[in-house]
Amino acid sequence: MTSSAYADILQRIEAALSAAREVFARFTPGAIEAEYKIGHDPVTEADRAIDAVMRTNLLLEGEGWLSEESADDVSRLEKKRVWVVDPLDGTREFVAGIPEFCVSIGFVEEGRPVAGGICNPATSETIIGAVDAGITYNGKPAAPSQRTDLKGSLILASRSEVKRGEWQQFQNGEYNVKPMGSVAYKLALVASGKADVTFTLTPKNEWDVAAGAALVQSAGGFVATLDNKSVACNNRNPLLSGLLACGPSLKDELLELVLPHVPVAGSTR
Repeated sequence: MTSSAYADILQRIEAALSAAREVFARFTPGAIEAEYKIGHDPVTEADRAIDAVMRTNLLLEGEGWLSEESADDVSRLEKKRVWVVDPLDGTREFVAGIPEFCVSIGFVEEGRPVAGGICNPATSETIIGAVDAGITYNGKPAAPSQRTDLKGSLILASRSEVKRGEWQQFQNGEYNVKPMGSVAYKLALVASGKADVTFTLTPKNEWDVAAGAALVQSAGGFVATLDNKSVACNNRNPLLSGLLACGPSLKDELLELVLPHVPVAGSTR
């Protein structure tokens, strides 16, 4: 990775991910007691423990914090620099013992995701990067897919969206659809060229996508919200409409495939 104005940020991300891996080592995926939040999303002791070590390793005076496992401190809205994190994205998979979960760390400057990192301790994958330095996959430089045609491409889909039937209209194309957990993990795989495309037509919170969006952008890929706008974070309401991501040469085909199926603004799914 080249030198970066965000070198200190990247060092903090690496330290936080290392600390998170140590926490994960205390737990066995698929053999952990889960509580359930409103909406039946499992939250585990692991979520809370990882949130604590990430805050310790990442947050400095003057920076904001937005995490799925922390009460929202709206003073973040006044901060130029904000951490947007999910201690455990893919908790359902973690509880079920499916190796599709990760720690997700996004760093946002003036609303723009500019650096990020994820680690999947089950697969021993760590992907880190910044917009002025590119990304690394397990310490080696990585890049997104250079494929120029969706035909034969690998598209990562949300396992839960597929189960709900929300991908039926995309199932018969000349590409391969693979259901998978954790949107942050899917975005990181697209950023590093392990998959060609991922998208979701359902709303996602900033902590789900900030790190992944930063990684895709840092790698030189395409990422946008469903209205084909840049991903903007640190909003009062952290819910985003959905997300599209792919290698740089697949942008136009992806938009042509997905946009006709984007829900009308104001509708519910």
